[in-house]
Amino acid sequence: MMRGLDTTVRKLRRQVFEEVARLGFHANEETLCDDMEAIPYKMVNDETRYRESVYRARAVVRERLRLAMGLSLRPEDKPVHLTAGVESSNISDKYYEPPLMQVIPSACEACEEKGYEVSNMCKGCLAHPCMEVCPKGAISMVNGRSYIDQTKCIKCGKCKSACPYDAISQKTRPCAKACGVGAIETDNMGRAHINNDKCVSCGMCMVNCPFGAISDKSQIFQLARALSEGDEIIAEIAPAFVGQFGDNITPRNLKAALRELGFAEMYEVALGADIGAISEAHHYVEKVTTGELPFLLTSCCPSWAMMAKKFFPDMIDQISQELTPMVATARTIKKEHPNARVVFIGPCAAKKLEAMRRTVRSDVDFVITFEELQAMFDAKDINLEEYEAESSFHNATGAGRGYAVAGGVADAIEKCIHEYYPDVEVNVEHAEGLAECRKTLMLAKAGKMNGCLIEGMGCPGGCVAGAGTNIPVPKAQKKIKDFVKASTKSLPPKELAEIELK
Repeated sequence: MMRGLDTTVRKLRRQVFEEVARLGFHANEETLCDDMEAIPYKMVNDETRYRESVYRARAVVRERLRLAMGLSLRPEDKPVHLTAGVESSNISDKYYEPPLMQVIPSACEACEEKGYEVSNMCKGCLAHPCMEVCPKGAISMVNGRSYIDQTKCIKCGKCKSACPYDAISQKTRPCAKACGVGAIETDNMGRAHINNDKCVSCGMCMVNCPFGAISDKSQIFQLARALSEGDEIIAEIAPAFVGQFGDNITPRNLKAALRELGFAEMYEVALGADIGAISEAHHYVEKVTTGELPFLLTSCCPSWAMMAKKFFPDMIDQISQELTPMVATARTIKKEHPNARVVFIGPCAAKKLEAMRRTVRSDVDFVITFEELQAMFDAKDINLEEYEAESSFHNATGAGRGYAVAGGVADAIEKCIHEYYPDVEVNVEHAEGLAECRKTLMLAKAGKMNGCLIEGMGCPGGCVAGAGTNIPVPKAQKKIKDFVKASTKSLPPKELAEIELK
């Protein structure tokens, strides 16, 4: 598990974002293409070659650059220049074009999908249980060690289970192992390929690939341009921000640093979470306890909601129709600042697609992750410890702030129901990680979850484990717990759900 480690892959990714942000802040129409062309040579040289060859490393950086500029990867079978299409990205209001997650072919090592291999831990034991349990006779003794004939092996894993020395290794593709919806397939060259009909853009494949072969598109260039042009831009910050920018960084530090970057104002997305908790509490009482709906699925995690719609389309009516915290907060902002552009800053890659969906107006103009925001601070040489605002975030309650961890959404809704509907009994279930979420939905489909409020989180651990986070998940969970505990108010008022945000 690489989450939270400052690996070479992560450093490369951050450096690309920083260079692209710098391009956006200092955009020069005449030199943009030349400046973009120079970045791979600046990043990769004989001292920092990264891969077996500087040429391959630069090829990978070039594709990363395109994705970071909001462009798609280039085709492999025809010549397309690095800067092709850059004119369409050289604006300050470009939305994402799916697919969001893409495998960079030149970076993929074509890992085996699944297989078993005998390691040098094998003692060539007399009992050789691996041979005895193999149903296909694929294992023999060669030079005193077990040997697996891959042409006969059916990859059942019985040999691994039987080995007393744990000498048989299971080889799996890390990206495929991390994908809970089976969206990672293989192309004709043996490389990973994402099936976009299955993908729900959670980004777990991206953060688990040890070669950095998967990346997502970004709006970091366009946002940097908009900020440098002096537009009225307002940030809405997801509650998972706590601890993401340093152990000693307070909300006041972050607020001041965002102003230094060019933002006009900041709001807590936990404010929208408070609205959602009360709304979904009402929804549960009105629909589920009356028997009108068999169960209610929370809607704030876009990967969870997308998975439910793709794989369980008959459950669409059971997905809460309440606005997600991101959208509810954005609409609150637009009511107060109708001419402003809104930036959602959070831990989640999938929010990038939620912001541009057509079915529900999002009122969100840009989405960037904590990782991308840190790169923007770096591009402007902003040290957060050197800035401190006069006031902190103080609008939201502990309930809304708790949305950042797995179980937090259901817990907030449950507490609201107990407070405002004391006679109503609520049954809560929560699942984290798409594989577990899928099992939960299968149980719900089979009638095993009737009467339940079901929370799903696409990332194991909740939002604090999102693909765009900066710190280890356990550390982030503790930071959120302390943040919730320190909140001056624990629950939102019942009337909050009556705010008109249509």
